[in-house]
Order: sequence, then C-alpha cells, then structure tokens
Amino acid sequence: MLDAAETQTETLLEVNNIEVIYNHVILVLKGVSLKVPKGGITALLGGNGAGKTTTLKAISNLLASERGEVTKGNIQYRGERVQDLNPSDLVKKGVIQVMEGRHCFEHLTVEENLLTGAYTRGSSKSEIDADLEMVYNYFPRLKERRRSQAGYTSGGEQQMVAIGRALMSRPETILLDEPSMGLAPQLVEQIFDIVKSLNESEGYTFLLAEQNTNVALRFAHYGYILENGRVVMDGPAKELRENPDVKEFYLGMSDEGRKSFRDVRSYRRRKRWLS
Repeated sequence: MLDAAETQTETLLEVNNIEVIYNHVILVLKGVSLKVPKGGITALLGGNGAGKTTTLKAISNLLASERGEVTKGNIQYRGERVQDLNPSDLVKKGVIQVMEGRHCFEHLTVEENLLTGAYTRGSSKSEIDADLEMVYNYFPRLKERRRSQAGYTSGGEQQMVAIGRALMSRPETILLDEPSMGLAPQLVEQIFDIVKSLNESEGYTFLLAEQNTNVALRFAHYGYILENGRVVMDGPAKELRENPDVKEFYLGMSDEGRKSFRDVRSYRRRKRWLS
C-alpha cells in the first residue's frame, strides 16, 4: 500500500470552503474543504448524515435535482471552476460519480448497462470493445452474466455493473459513494481490492465516501472525517488508523481493547477535535 507521500502530488480536484443549502433553508455543508491528488485514493468518512453524499453530489453538480445548491465557496478540477457545469460536461472532463445504491438500468442486460457508460465518448467500436474487455478482466463475474438483465443480478454484481459502467466513460477521477453498503464482508473486500488494482494498475484517481471506516482506511492513502457537515479531522490514512480518537469513535477500539456502545455513547461530548 502506498503512503500519501508516495502518490503523485498534483491536485486534480479541490473543494474550497463550500456551503450547501437545500430548499433555500437547510444548511447541510458548513465550509467543507478537501483536496484529491492525482493517482490517489482519498476517503471521505463519517456516519450517516455527516454530509458525505452531499459533498459528492456538490462536486458532480447533481444537487439541483434535489433542490440543493452550493451557496458559498468553489469547486475546481485541474484549476478550473466546475461547479456551474452540467453533469454531462463534467463527465467529459473526466469526473464521474458512482451513486449510492447501485443504480442500474434494471431492464437492460449487464453488457447493455456497461455500454451506456461509453455514450458520451464518441469513440470507435474497437476502442469501446477494448474497454469492455478491460472491465470484464477486472469483473469476470460480469462477463459470465453479461446477457442477464441487471435487475435480476445480486447486489454485489450490481455494484460491479455500476463501477464498470463508470469505467466505460474513460474517467480520470471516480467519485464512489458508499461502495460497501448492503454487501457481505467478503464482497466488500473484493470490491475494495478491485478499486486498489484500478488505482495502482490503471492510474484511476478515487474519492470515495464510506461509512465503513475500518475498510476505507486500509485501502485509502488520505482521509477526511466529516461530522454534521464539517471536516473535523484529516490526514494520511495510516495516521488516522492509529489516532486514538478515530480508533475509539469510528473503529470501536481503544488502547484497552474493543469498546461497547454503552462505553462510547457519550462520544460527542468527548471528541477532542470538537472541543
């Protein structure tokens, strides 16, 4: 596993002090800032409702459909302001999001789902076929099920379809929202192993939002922890794994061993980074 210092230092994506409001009144993000370096895996961590998905949707310009908007700050990709672009234009620039919940076109086959990812490219059939074979190399199960309707595949297979479809757009940066949600632990490990391989072998940059802090910090290079719409801690993944607060409040461990919920339920009053 590479340390953050060993990844390329060029910053691809930069979020600068953004605020997000829904329905003109509900403040969800409160000055969130983060950087995603080229060739790295950056994790966005926190519990349910912390603001992880909203952050990704702000980057992807998908807030408008939910009556949300970025009201302060800015979002830049390769130094260019991108928060006013159409989502499709952002995809053409190399940024694509894999939505939470494994969204697929249920009535289409697995292969037809994958091919929809290449819709914006304008590439030749031979180039698309080569990328399809690359996806099948990483997800051999999808090749076995390529003629099956996506709606009749398993949750793990649908997650593979969603990631594979994103790869078919030839992205530079992939925003991956809760890839472990609803999957068995063995499948979670498999998905993250594939993410690691795509990062190391193909050079894809990842920003992943994940509640499973333990898994995310084992595969990521750098992490940001969100609480109530704010970044409350960030650092190299190895340092976060060893941080006593993170170990106790997110990994369920302390220097004395595993903590029960009864022992840590008052954590909000005790978090040193919020004091």
